Amino acid sequence: MTAPAPRLVAFDLDDTLAPSKSAIDPRMGALLVALAERVTVAIISGGRLEQFTAQVVDRLPAAGPETLANFHLLPACGTQYYRIRPHGIETVYALDLAAGRRAAATAVFEEEARRLGLWEETTWGDAIEDRGSQITFSALGQQAPLDAKAAWDPTGEKRNALSAAVAARLPDLEVRSGGSTSIDVTERGIDKAYGMRRLVEQTGIPLDDMLFVGDRLDPAGNDYPVLAMGVACHAVTGWESTAEFLEGLLPRL
Repeated sequence: MTAPAPRLVAFDLDDTLAPSKSAIDPRMGALLVALAERVTVAIISGGRLEQFTAQVVDRLPAAGPETLANFHLLPACGTQYYRIRPHGIETVYALDLAAGRRAAATAVFEEEARRLGLWEETTWGDAIEDRGSQITFSALGQQAPLDAKAAWDPTGEKRNALSAAVAARLPDLEVRSGGSTSIDVTERGIDKAYGMRRLVEQTGIPLDDMLFVGDRLDPAGNDYPVLAMGVACHAVTGWESTAEFLEGLLPRL
């Protein structure tokens, strides 16, 4: 990479920092802390704060408060924003959807999934999750094993069909594929590009000084809006790929 060293590095979570819904490897934890000792680190994902905590925050090696303060956590694509403080996780903001809109999205997800034959009667946890600022459909449930998730929709055809059907019925909301079996509904215009813009507001670091790392930078992927807005991006194929990239980046910072 010949571009100037970034002042902020932002990451997708699942399949970028860790396997889907899994804890980060100790190697990744050490790399993230080493990165946060040098630059601002952000994580932007459609997941809930509880996932960020269980997968990343609770798995970081020991670090001082100044280093931990360099982490910015943006669940639900940036509609929620948190910082790590000595007393725990601090809320910067949380922008919830109105209750009626969340109920409507929940109903539409189930109706369209059943109509398309994509509603699974046996799941690992709830198929539809109310995250306040986001409604997420997970075809097999949030706790489904990785092999089952990988086998459910390897081409993305099922998610694309359900996304289109739900979007047609919820034209005032944003509908976007998330992970390997998930689809997210948020306010219109909410995606990871929104989260990057909120990072600019909160940190004062311009987009030109940021770098985004993700596994779904293809046009159909939920990381693509960051690439489309002109932010420097690096595509990875899993957490090991991210680790190798960071091991090459850290000596430059």
